[in-house]
Amino acid sequence: MSGALDLLDRQLILAGLTATAQSALTRLELFATPDSTNAYLQAGAREQWPSGAVCLAEQQSAGRGRLGRCWQSPFGASLALSLLWRFHLPPDALSGLSLATGIAVARTVQTLGVADVGLKWPNDVWWRERKLGGILLESGSDAGAFYVVAGIGLNVNLPSHTGALIDQPWVDLREILNGAVISRNRIAATLINELIAAFIRFEQYGFADLTAEWATFDVIAGRRVRLQMLNRVITGIARGVNATGALLLETASGEIKPYVGGEISLRVEP
Repeated sequence: MSGALDLLDRQLILAGLTATAQSALTRLELFATPDSTNAYLQAGAREQWPSGAVCLAEQQSAGRGRLGRCWQSPFGASLALSLLWRFHLPPDALSGLSLATGIAVARTVQTLGVADVGLKWPNDVWWRERKLGGILLESGSDAGAFYVVAGIGLNVNLPSHTGALIDQPWVDLREILNGAVISRNRIAATLINELIAAFIRFEQYGFADLTAEWATFDVIAGRRVRLQMLNRVITGIARGVNATGALLLETASGEIKPYVGGEISLRVEP
């Protein structure tokens, strides 16, 4: 990590929003070191905050990834952002939302000038086989209304000592762009724009409308993968996803079966 800290600035972020995002945004909260941006918005949801609340942090003291994993986010070196959204749909109609969120993140990274960005089902952002970011969706209900909090973490300019704590190959935007510095405020505004656009589209058409775009980012299609579930392991060839966002896995018998995210951990076989 080098250079002066690029701190988040509310006015710069607001200035970078599209008209659609400005209309949908109901609050924008920036913090230095909260425990978790997702936890903050979940608390707000229980207080009946409306859809469109966004929270960003310079650093999270208790950032989380999927399956309870710790998310490394040193001060000012990554982007930690969460969005609260209330869908006027039954919970079972939200299948595939984590994949739609991934598409929004991939679009953001492409807009920043990054080629070769990919998505590893169900919610990792990759660049050339290395992890660039991750997604954590959490949901709940209050007064009978269903809500989702979508949390995104992107590696921007990680110091090497933090990278040593990450248990898989990783990369940050600074390395990808050969040392070029992109304002974290620009990244935040672009991500908010893409998330809100994706969620509006998802509410209208569901994930079926996004399956073709997912295929353009899918980095595991055609590869042998291992699915680790609570009490069993399944291996096979990934064959893309269906209209609900379920992974299609071809087993040794040649049968193709769908698997949904949840508590599944996916690893690409060598």
